[in-house]
Amino acid sequence: MTLPNIKLNKESFLQGDHVVWMILLALCMISIVEVYSASSRMTYGTSAHFWRPVVEHASFIIVGLFITWVVHRMPCTSFKFLSVLGLLVSLILLVAVLFMGRVNGAARWLHFAGITIQPSEFAKLTLVGTVAMLLATFRDKKTGGASMLAFKWVAGLTAIVCLLIVGENFSTAGIIFIVMLMMTWFAQGPKRWLWLIVVGILFAGTTGFCTLKFVPQETAEKVSELPMLHRFSTWSKRIKKGSELPPNPRDYNIHDNVQVTHARIAVATCNIVGKGPGQSVQRDFLPHAVSDFIYAIIIEEGGIEGGVLVMFMYLLLLYRAMRIAEKCKNRFPAYLVMGLSLMLVVQAMVNMAVSVGAMPVTGQPLPLVSKGGTSTFITCAYIGMILSVSHTARQLEEAVSVAPPENEPTEPEPATA
Repeated sequence: MTLPNIKLNKESFLQGDHVVWMILLALCMISIVEVYSASSRMTYGTSAHFWRPVVEHASFIIVGLFITWVVHRMPCTSFKFLSVLGLLVSLILLVAVLFMGRVNGAARWLHFAGITIQPSEFAKLTLVGTVAMLLATFRDKKTGGASMLAFKWVAGLTAIVCLLIVGENFSTAGIIFIVMLMMTWFAQGPKRWLWLIVVGILFAGTTGFCTLKFVPQETAEKVSELPMLHRFSTWSKRIKKGSELPPNPRDYNIHDNVQVTHARIAVATCNIVGKGPGQSVQRDFLPHAVSDFIYAIIIEEGGIEGGVLVMFMYLLLLYRAMRIAEKCKNRFPAYLVMGLSLMLVVQAMVNMAVSVGAMPVTGQPLPLVSKGGTSTFITCAYIGMILSVSHTARQLEEAVSVAPPENEPTEPEPATA
């Protein structure tokens, strides 16, 4: 059976899954409102105009939406080459940032011609595309799943990227590792090796947590003198401060861990229904209210229902990605859309868990909501790629639905002169 030619609907300005578009626009609107509300600390006591942070952020979002529109008009097959090429560039940038970009004790950003970029964000995007291509290309003829060769390539590339990131940004490396594992599982990789990795993660995670929690601070400081473990002391302090509470709440030092303390106050004082947009109090005390802890401000102003609504949007995005993957006729776009959605949702859940005190403090922004430049642009590229895949899948589905049955005779064309 031959499928009819597929024609692009040039009259449609926004293509792809409409629910994904609605989620994107809704999160962007929430972001502008909350960044404007939470940016008071950025302008308080300075000469900066109070409109400057939100205007700057709104401009980032506008550029990000344009990136989404451009990417979603691209054929999903082009993402294979771009992912491999982008991963090579990302590896070079990750090596460069170790020597050239250190901010707040961590090497995460590169400054070039007045532009600040975060190489780890590019690495996440390009690694997902490259891994999706590998898992779709190398298949096991016996099991029908991803072959051992694909597993080795994925494990090797993931290890290289994570090793370049883990010393400076442990949480990002952890998210990348988990998403790559989930993608390989989704592609039906070697189950025995996957189970061994899961058991290894549980063992290593438990051992690492206990080590960071119970190691003496003097020992932690000595370990931090090693180049690859210079943030060991910081990790240890975060684990200990997150679990050690005085018996009497009055003895708690509110100035000892400012971020966690005021984030929890923001959540605890939301009064379920919230204080209303722009009425946050803790925004004046949270050092990173517009980025890492913006979810706490959302709960303080929007209440429990506001926090649940934002969480629901990310879960809905994952659900729509699963539906899109089911409609894909080829493996690469299916694996790609699942990897991209998992990367966004896992990062969002980590940010939310940190904001409500369920996890130690990490430097993960809330995708599409937190203030940022590189992260906003890359996240919008994620959404554009998901929309591109959904548009292609819908075209193929419509083409199959209008195609004549395979055994149905067709009328002969009339003779022409």
